[in-house]
Amino acid sequence: MKRKTGMVHIVFILIAAAILIPAAIMVIWVFTERWAWPDLLPQVFSLRSLQEVLGRKEQLTRLFLSSILISTAVAVLSAVIGIMTSKALVFYEFPGKKLMSFFTILPFMIPATVFAMGIQIIFIRLGLNNTVTGVIIAHLICSLPYAVRLIQDGMEASGKKLEEQARVLGASPVKAFVKVSLPILAPVIVSAVSMSYIVSFSQYFLTLLIGGGNVQTFTIVMVPYLQGGDRNIACVYSTIFLAVTLLVFTVFEALAKRWTKDGTGDFYA
Repeated sequence: MKRKTGMVHIVFILIAAAILIPAAIMVIWVFTERWAWPDLLPQVFSLRSLQEVLGRKEQLTRLFLSSILISTAVAVLSAVIGIMTSKALVFYEFPGKKLMSFFTILPFMIPATVFAMGIQIIFIRLGLNNTVTGVIIAHLICSLPYAVRLIQDGMEASGKKLEEQARVLGASPVKAFVKVSLPILAPVIVSAVSMSYIVSFSQYFLTLLIGGGNVQTFTIVMVPYLQGGDRNIACVYSTIFLAVTLLVFTVFEALAKRWTKDGTGDFYA
C-alpha cells in the first residue's frame, strides 16, 4: 500500500513538474533579453518586451474585451445547448437518436483546416463571414462536443430519480430541474463551460479565417509573435494569456460554489 502511495506521489510530482517548469521558464523569458544555450541562467535581463507590450494599453484592452466576450458567449451557449442536448440523449427516446449522438462527436473527426475552409464558404453565402456572430457560431461548433460529452456523462451518473420525486411533490418540470438537477450538475457544467471557454479563447486559424482580420482576438495578435521567433514578446503575451485564463477559471469556480452553496445544494428552497 505504501509503495502504491509512493508511486502516486512520484507521478503527481512528475506531472506538476511538466506543467510548472515550462511555465516558470516562460515567465523568466518575460524579463530576459538573451538566454543562449548551454548557459543555465540568462545572460542579459531586460524589460524591453514587457514595456513594449504594456505600452499598447488601448490595444490590450480591446483584445481582452473582444476575446473574453466572444469566449464567454461561446461558453454560455455551449452549456445551454449541451444541457438540452444531453437531457434529450440520456432521458428520452426519439427517432434518429443514435444519429444525433454521432453528430455530437462529428467535429472531433473533421480536421480544423477542412472545417474552417468549408464553413467559410457557407458563412460567405449567409453574410456571416467577417462578423463577430460568425466567429461565435464557428467557435460554438468546435466547443459543443466537449460540453455535450461532459454534461451527458454527468446526467447519466446522476440519473433522474430525484427530479421525478420533486415532480411527484408538486414541482413543475422547470422548477424540478432548476432546484434539483442543476445544483447536482453544477461541477460538470462548470467543467463544460471552462472547456468551451478555453477552446474558444485559444482559437487562431478559425478566428482568422472566419473573422477575416476584422475580428481581433488575443490569439490573433499573439500567434504571429510565436511563429515569427520574437520569443520575448511572445512570452509576455503567453503569460498574460495564462493569467487571464486562470482568472476566468477562478471566477467560474467561485460562481459554482456560490450557486451550490459550497456543495450543499439548495434543492427545496
